[in-house]
Amino acid sequence: MSGRSGAAWVGAAVAAAAVFAVVFGRGPPAPVGRGTPAPDFALERLADGASVRLSELRGRVVLVSFWATWCAPCEQEMPALERLYRELREEGFELLAVSVDTDAEAVRAFQERLGISFPILLDPEQRVAREYQTFRFPESLLVDRDGRVVERYVGAKEWDAAAYLDRIRRLLRGELPSAAA
Repeated sequence: MSGRSGAAWVGAAVAAAAVFAVVFGRGPPAPVGRGTPAPDFALERLADGASVRLSELRGRVVLVSFWATWCAPCEQEMPALERLYRELREEGFELLAVSVDTDAEAVRAFQERLGISFPILLDPEQRVAREYQTFRFPESLLVDRDGRVVERYVGAKEWDAAAYLDRIRRLLRGELPSAAA
C-alpha cells in the first residue's frame, strides 16, 4: 500500500467511525440550562432514608442546590437558603439540597450545626450532579412548575434577597414563563 493510499484508507476509516458514532452512539449530553427539562432523579433523603423524586414535585417551583460540607461558600449560603425555604415553603416552593458528600454522618452533623430544616438529599457518587453537569459548588437550578429549568446559578447567593424572592414568587404566581424568567 503506498503512502497516499494508506492515508486515504485511514481517513476513510476515521470518517466511517465518526459517522457510526453519530448514528449509533451517544454524543455528549445536551446542556442542562434555561428552558430545558430538568432531568428527573430519585435520591435518598438524609432525615429518614425515603426516596425523593423530582418529578413527584411537579406543580411546585423547586430550587435544586448542589453543595458539600467541605465547601466554604456552600456553608456561607446555607442561612439564606434556610430563610428562603421558611419564607416560601407554604406558597408552593420546594428546596432540595443535594449533598455530594460521601459521609452521611458529616452531612447530618453539618445540618444539625446550622439548624437546617429543608430536605437534604444524598448523592455520594455524584451521579445526579454529573447528570446536571454540575461540578462547581454551590450550584443551583431553579425549576418551574412544569419541570423546566428557569435558571442556573453558580456560586453562593443571598437567596433571601428581594430579587430572588420576587423572581420565585412571580414563578409561583405563573407570571413568568420558564424560558424568559
